[in-house]
Amino acid sequence: MEPSITVSPPQFQVLNTNPPDLSLSSNDPLQDIPFSGDPPPEILLSGNHPLQEIQLSGNPPAEIADSGNNQPQEISVSDYPDENINNLTSGEDKNDVVTMPEDIPAGSGEPQLKKRRRRKKQFPEMISSAAAVSGFRVMRPKSTPNTTTADDEFEELADHSLSKSRRRRISDLAKEVDVEALIAISVGFPVDSLTEEEIEANVVSQIGGIEQANYIVVRNHILARWRSNVDVWLTKDHALESIRAEHRSLVNSAYAFLLNHGYINFGLSPAIKEVKCRPVEGKYRGDVIVIGAGLSGLVAARQLIYLGFKVVVLEGRTRPGGRVRSKKMTGDDVNSDIVAAADLGGSVLTGINGNPLGVLARQLGLPLHKVRDICPLYLPNGKTVNSEMDTRVEISFNKLLDRVCKLRQTMMDEVKSADVSLGTVLEAFRRVYGVADDPQERMLLDWHLANLEYANATLMSNLSMAFWDQDDPYEMGGDHCFIPGGNETFIRALMEGIPIFYNRMVESIHYGSDGVLVYAGGQQYQADMVLCTVPLGVLKKGTIEFVPELPQRKQDAINRLGFGLLNKVAILFPYDFWGGEIDTFGHLTEESSTRGEFFLFYSYSSVSGGPLLIALVAGEAAIKFEQMSPVDAVGKVLEVLKGIFNPKGIAVPEPLQAVCTRWGQDHFTYGSYSYVAIGSSGDDYDILAESVDGRLFFAGEATNKQYPATMHGAFLSGMREAANMLRVATRRLAVQAEKPNNVTDEHSDLDRLFETPDLKFGSFNCLYDPSSSDPESTVLLRVAFEGEKSYSGVLHLYGLIKRRQVIELSNVTGDIDRMRMLSRDFGVKLVGRRSLCSIAESLITCIKLGRSSLN
Repeated sequence: MEPSITVSPPQFQVLNTNPPDLSLSSNDPLQDIPFSGDPPPEILLSGNHPLQEIQLSGNPPAEIADSGNNQPQEISVSDYPDENINNLTSGEDKNDVVTMPEDIPAGSGEPQLKKRRRRKKQFPEMISSAAAVSGFRVMRPKSTPNTTTADDEFEELADHSLSKSRRRRISDLAKEVDVEALIAISVGFPVDSLTEEEIEANVVSQIGGIEQANYIVVRNHILARWRSNVDVWLTKDHALESIRAEHRSLVNSAYAFLLNHGYINFGLSPAIKEVKCRPVEGKYRGDVIVIGAGLSGLVAARQLIYLGFKVVVLEGRTRPGGRVRSKKMTGDDVNSDIVAAADLGGSVLTGINGNPLGVLARQLGLPLHKVRDICPLYLPNGKTVNSEMDTRVEISFNKLLDRVCKLRQTMMDEVKSADVSLGTVLEAFRRVYGVADDPQERMLLDWHLANLEYANATLMSNLSMAFWDQDDPYEMGGDHCFIPGGNETFIRALMEGIPIFYNRMVESIHYGSDGVLVYAGGQQYQADMVLCTVPLGVLKKGTIEFVPELPQRKQDAINRLGFGLLNKVAILFPYDFWGGEIDTFGHLTEESSTRGEFFLFYSYSSVSGGPLLIALVAGEAAIKFEQMSPVDAVGKVLEVLKGIFNPKGIAVPEPLQAVCTRWGQDHFTYGSYSYVAIGSSGDDYDILAESVDGRLFFAGEATNKQYPATMHGAFLSGMREAANMLRVATRRLAVQAEKPNNVTDEHSDLDRLFETPDLKFGSFNCLYDPSSSDPESTVLLRVAFEGEKSYSGVLHLYGLIKRRQVIELSNVTGDIDRMRMLSRDFGVKLVGRRSLCSIAESLITCIKLGRSSLN
């Protein structure tokens, strides 16, 4: 065994590695919030309504605050915060960086502006959060002459039984409940039922009924109250101030759930950090290893520390952030004052309503820049696309998607398991209905398809027709926004106070009933539980060995789900020649195979601190792009830009610096973000999120069915798993506490047997079958794992092998080679004590009887 090694976290230095984009910008940035069904009548009519008839203190949450005209307010960003740029450190970068001399030609101009409506996802019964705050009631199903809604009953009650002032107070209370319900919906709670998490947490004694209805009102109230001021720590006493005393138990239940699951009192304000960065006294829950210092890993680590766990984070890179990466770009010696921050990975906050990253931005005082809808499209010859044709093709494209939706509903009703490629079906409908037969119309249609391939990080031919958009009903509403200075601002704030060990590339994870053991960077780390947050691409590649192997159900989900690719070219120019009044513009190509090549440009001038353009490469072009030299890639981008702007008399200057991403070649990701492939479904996200044996847990965007492929999806998955680990640890501690001290459990019985093994070599111990000396007889094998970073004793895993195989193993030198022979040559899977099969249990009984007879 190697000597104990003391590891101290190295000084944080950010390397210039390229993360993928986690945004889905094809979605409508002004998305309404879905709301289905009426709240139970008792929410409005119960005589013992849990909320007292007083107004909430504080203002409505900023993310849904009314701007005065019932429209989400755009926050302009005029000054870039210099500290965000200066804090970005740079180092040796394995990405391709191209620095070019300055050449500033004369001439200026502006592209023609085109208001572009992103493809809107359709839901029934929607109301915008801004409208809700302005006093509108939640939209409800229209009542027929033979039905009476809760509002009808309420008004009748008010007219016949109450005074005018009393009616006014109840009306105000009802409106308040509606607004709070909208806030809860924006966060992801259903309107009139409990989430699976709430059911598992036993927040009410009985599902359904008046208690559940009142619990929902209380839960929404607490949530809304904290969202009204996210800079403070909301105590349980504050929550009780406006809730009737008889509902104290509901307050206790709702408050504990919201707190432990990270729906309230989370984030980076000084008051929150002061409480969160220190664990609850006297509540040690166990030791946890978090693999990956991306968004999900950092969020989970912070929450776990608060919940009473000892945590260590292992990161394979030399920097935190994972697929969130902000690259500092600078000019040459002549233009050294030109600096910009480029988000090479997760870039856009896709929907600000209810978004936890929006909460972090408010707490950090970061201004949000709304991504404006104006997106002019340009033909290969540089001319602006005809507006009438543009509108016609966009409508046809949306109608094609609508027909696909109708077809799949029919197929799912008649043939339950049928699934085909979304691209195949769309192309078939295009031909049947004669859509985009004209060459220019076809280029336009290809641009919309490229945009869809960007949103899903893969080719249309790879997407499941049945479930490619399964996350649509959960989409967060509100504007799509940029964060000035880049999203790495969040990472730098989240990593404060977290023990992170860099350059720890995980090789294997061993787990069993005794705990977990992780091999990383030539060292071993042991704990009670492990949280794996590596991207789906790493799991699909199989670079991490799991011992025992992951359940087949989880392996199948990993194989079915897709993990796609998106690449970027970030270019810093000496000045903004494209015009500052737009955030995006598009470029059409003549060939369908290259439709995703530099099809969309993001202007970061308003938020990055300098004249920065980022060109996106999606679909088939993203795959081919990784084989293209960086000089050629930048040259092609410049050709596109010159083709657009030179005919308008606008000269395109030479870049000061350029960066090309290569996400498919990144060994820490092997791609960008997940998608629903043919044969897969949203259920596979849930399967991937399932824990194994109460020891191995998973988080990350690919484990979030509601919000996959997004930064906030990664954030929420980290909070989810912290709560799951708390629940498991609490149950385990409770079971241990219930065991009488004079009772010897099954582990102790087996430990006594292995005190005198029949054969021992290295970390391997063997117990023979006392009834047979046949070389083919079964042997119980136990392997002990004890790392240098040991937190909870020795981890033991078990397996069954033949007696002759034991002899072969004993002749091998070193435990590592023995493990390799055991797994690869003998095909033995090691398991925890409780996972031993009936044959093993029978052998243990036989060994006990044999030894007792000898005694």
